[in-house]
Amino acid sequence: GGASPERVAKAFNLVRSDESVRAILVNIFAGINRCDWVAEGVVKAMHELDLQMPVVVRLSGTNVDEGRRILAESDVPVITADTLAEAAEKVVDAVNKEDAA
Repeated sequence: GGASPERVAKAFNLVRSDESVRAILVNIFAGINRCDWVAEGVVKAMHELDLQMPVVVRLSGTNVDEGRRILAESDVPVITADTLAEAAEKVVDAVNKEDAA
């Protein structure tokens, strides 16, 4: 447990500090954690950090509908997926598109 919006944003900042990271894939199965908190953290991190890399999010579990709504209604360019396999495909596609640009 403990995936508060602040902790999610802190994790994004830590990952972003590695210059070799070209995308972020968030895969959450929330039993104790809540998908809405994770979604709030993703939105907060993307606003605060001005992330210039693809972010793919797959949420499942507690408050998943609310988490998906938060992401859908936000103004951040997050890519969503319903399964881990779909998320993996989408993150690879997003990185490949950036390479081609």
